[in-house]
Amino acid sequence: MKNRILVDTTIWIEFFRAKPKISDFLKTLLMENAVWTCGVVLFEVLQGIKAEAEKTKILDILSLLPYAEMTKSLWQKSADLSIALKKNGITLPHSDLFVATVTREHNLYLFTIDKHFEKIPDLKLYEVPS
Repeated sequence: MKNRILVDTTIWIEFFRAKPKISDFLKTLLMENAVWTCGVVLFEVLQGIKAEAEKTKILDILSLLPYAEMTKSLWQKSADLSIALKKNGITLPHSDLFVATVTREHNLYLFTIDKHFEKIPDLKLYEVPS
């Protein structure tokens, strides 16, 4: 089975800014139909758009991707994850907790450049091959 990869907002920003290494690699993943999205990533990407033409371009891409749903039970698991991390002195933004939970529960890899995701247990991170 091919890898199923949820692409975090940080990667989409690099992609739309045409940063060569990440942009080229994400293009390959898109061609392989390996890329997924979720509500939080969709929200974060769209809320940063400044021009309507840019919004149309981005929606054209994101609307083609498989979508990992955030169910009621996953909201509860996000809260549990937050509590567990705080017990270990780790506080993360809510949006990142949601992304981590949806990634874990849908058995996806997470493609991100945010280092704090490394602190989340059982989260499969996807790295650009050297």
